[in-house]
Amino acid sequence: MAAGYLDILRARHAARLLAGTLVGRLPNGTAHIAIVLFTRAEGGSYTLAGALAAAYGLATAVGQPLLGRAVDLHGQPRVQFPAAVVSALGMSLLAVTGLSSLPLAYLAVIVAGVATPPLEGGLRALWPSVLKGEGQVHRAYAMDAVAQEIMFTVGPLLVTLLVSLWSPAAALLVINAIGVLGALSVVLSEPSRTWRSAPREAHWLGALRSPGLLALLGAFFFVGLALGSITVAGVAYADDHGRESVYGWLMAALGLGALIGGLAYGARQWAGAPERRLRFIVGLLALGYLPLTLTPSVPVMTALAALAGVFLAPAIACSFIVVDRHAPRGTVTEAFSWLVTTFGVGAAAGTAVAGPAVELGSTAWSFAVAGAGGVAALVVLLSTGRVLAAPSRTPAVVTGSENDRNGAVEPGFSSGHKA
Repeated sequence: MAAGYLDILRARHAARLLAGTLVGRLPNGTAHIAIVLFTRAEGGSYTLAGALAAAYGLATAVGQPLLGRAVDLHGQPRVQFPAAVVSALGMSLLAVTGLSSLPLAYLAVIVAGVATPPLEGGLRALWPSVLKGEGQVHRAYAMDAVAQEIMFTVGPLLVTLLVSLWSPAAALLVINAIGVLGALSVVLSEPSRTWRSAPREAHWLGALRSPGLLALLGAFFFVGLALGSITVAGVAYADDHGRESVYGWLMAALGLGALIGGLAYGARQWAGAPERRLRFIVGLLALGYLPLTLTPSVPVMTALAALAGVFLAPAIACSFIVVDRHAPRGTVTEAFSWLVTTFGVGAAAGTAVAGPAVELGSTAWSFAVAGAGGVAALVVLLSTGRVLAAPSRTPAVVTGSENDRNGAVEPGFSSGHKA
């Protein structure tokens, strides 16, 4: 299992790009956790915490595809690093001013969200220029998902550690300063500086003119909803048990489960259509979320959280391949950024719904939101099976099978990943 990942990391620039992107994504990956803990420490309600986190998520949803399109048009350095600095300044404004002025607090999280750099999409656009062969690129997608789960495992623990050592405000400042350094490392690398997107067909919809991509985004909205609701539900569960550390352990267990699942998924080459495999994986993901509504003792709940995370990274890795197959030529960063946007909107909806669910019902109700989100994602994939069955037959859309990146592309079609 490890040999395949080591081969990727030995490739020139690969380790730096992965590490820099991972560090650069830390502010976005921990933002909902940091905002909720900061708001509660300032005396705000669960509803306000959920609303601020939702505002951040919605702002990220707006900014990611716009910045992704800008990257496709103008290159990575001119977009990624300035965006990272502006986003960090927005979160710093929240940390310094607190909740004394709610309009200012909302403005701060909105600025931070809109300016979040599209580092995820940028990395996936760079892999084909750094690695050799379709097999390595697909394994890199799995490794990317695994690295994301490392962030989701370490991130909550880092935030809670910073909160316990200093304060929630200090946690916001430190996490975002680290993120800026990560983005700087990426944009100064040779692959990032020299990468250029493929020529694109002028169209106001951009990547969204692909029906298959729209179907995938619809499903992953609900996956994002599930994850967003767990952010609030986990805090409520920790409050019920009187220990803030319980929240960090639950989130870490969720990430650890996804880490294990992602490592296992990326260890082998998969045959068959990735769209069909994605439906199966999302079905298992939905089943994993449902037992969380039982809210048992802390050790059992931690184990259930780990189990719930096992199929998350495989679902994300498989979705990357589906995006690659359905993205129109020249829209690679934008297409992957739309996937991030979908998560942002879904997570925002999840946090917004889970907060009132705690206050009007119980902690179990907020975990039920996650279960419902997983089931809804599966329903979307099942109902759009015909659209997802094969990549769209429009010019410059990838039509090759998952295991034949170039050879199976029909005449007149080409991969959106070519620079």
